[in-house]
Amino acid sequence: MTSTLSYERLLAQIAERSGTLRSAAAGVLDAPVPACPKWTGRDLVAHLGEVQRFWATVVGSERADVAPDDADVPDREPTGDLLDWSEGGSDALVAALRAAGQHRPAWTWWGQPATVGAIARHQVQEAAVHAWDAQDAAGRAGALPADIALDGVEEFLAVSVPTNGTWPHPAATIGIVADEALDHGWRVVLADGATRVEPGAAKGDVVLRGGAGDLLLACYGRRGPGSLTVEGDHEVAERFLSWLVTE
Repeated sequence: MTSTLSYERLLAQIAERSGTLRSAAAGVLDAPVPACPKWTGRDLVAHLGEVQRFWATVVGSERADVAPDDADVPDREPTGDLLDWSEGGSDALVAALRAAGQHRPAWTWWGQPATVGAIARHQVQEAAVHAWDAQDAAGRAGALPADIALDGVEEFLAVSVPTNGTWPHPAATIGIVADEALDHGWRVVLADGATRVEPGAAKGDVVLRGGAGDLLLACYGRRGPGSLTVEGDHEVAERFLSWLVTE
């Protein structure tokens, strides 16, 4: 599955969502982040900065078959003013992505697609969800941009669900459909030792419906089944959303 967004839109959204995170976190650096109970706003800013510097190094590497060591990541640890350091990480990531181009092969933890474009797509979701976390900590969490959220749901299903390990419950099928794309849904087929995601009619033991932003936040553990319309087996819905591993 490839992104529904242009490469330039992905790069612009990495920069914009990262700036949104810093703006929201600036006033709550020492406050807890509800979605990340062990973190303060300061930890959230530091996490994104470290992640973005790591991926900037991946994208700029001549090797597409191995991840860089921590020692290979410049300025990996925060120094000086935290927000300025974070902005430098965002700038470095966007610059590396732009210089490399979307079709260049690159190492990824999820296997395929292993391209710079796939990294850019995933980093939009990293920045967008954590920006929402920062806004939530500041008491002003709003809606995610609809096109970013819709692309994010598909990216999450394509990348994160198949790499999430073994489904520990009885075999189940979950249908997912976003209000913004009612003619296009997904089926997540879960069984012991086999997980696959299929585009098509949203059918299954349970169907989850909602706005793309609510679906994406539910996938990342920021919302529960109560934020969605659940048709079918509610227990399967709860199992599925609690099974998803998020950070």
